[in-house]
Amino acid sequence: MSDVTPEAAARLENLSSKELHDRALARARERRDVGFLWELLRAIPAAAASLGNLDRAKFDLLHGLSLLEEFTHAGEGELADALRPLYIGYLVEHGPPSVS
Repeated sequence: MSDVTPEAAARLENLSSKELHDRALARARERRDVGFLWELLRAIPAAAASLGNLDRAKFDLLHGLSLLEEFTHAGEGELADALRPLYIGYLVEHGPPSVS
């Protein structure tokens, strides 16, 4: 668990969704944290459903290729906004990347 101050957590809230995405992925790369990448992949369908894309709410092999496409854009637009809690939670738990 990272020693994140309330002030540091508040600063995370002020970052753009794109910046949160980039920082969380950079930290996961540093930690070689495949678990976080899997968690992100699993969160994308629910995030898409929360935006009204109910047909994308299923996580199955038929949606695998489109899910990978969405993964590459998980730091953009409304999808990134829907995934903000995941990114912030990861950065609060594991700290920022060494170089942000």
